[in-house]
Amino acid sequence: MIPQNTKTIAVDFDGTIVEDQYPSIGRPRTFAFDSLIRLQEAGHRLILWTYRTDESLNDAVEFCKKNGVEFYAVNKNYPEEEWNDQTPRKLNVDLFIDDRNVGGFPGWGKIFQMVMRQNIEDIQVKVPKKSFLDRFKKS
Repeated sequence: MIPQNTKTIAVDFDGTIVEDQYPSIGRPRTFAFDSLIRLQEAGHRLILWTYRTDESLNDAVEFCKKNGVEFYAVNKNYPEEEWNDQTPRKLNVDLFIDDRNVGGFPGWGKIFQMVMRQNIEDIQVKVPKKSFLDRFKKS
């Protein structure tokens, strides 16, 4: 069972986890693997969502494993999902992390802070404020 306050997050590879050197694998971006590992430790489910296929995809998955990150699924919503001509290519996730975001890539430090802050805000329970007249009501 997934804890209620966690997210499913799709993460791009080239230009996001590593510097864009496609079809080669670029150097890891600063704090990429540290952030991904910490997001997983916080209970978030990570999906690798990339243009890569076949051997270059396998290379990317292995590169991530060697750096401590194993994804819940790769280019699909869940590991058992079968793609065919009738399957929509849209992922059912809470967040996408990609270097082609509107406004550009903010960096892994900022992304980690944004996801964790959103996670905390989801947990917080808002207590309704009492009005002045509530002081005079008997319970």
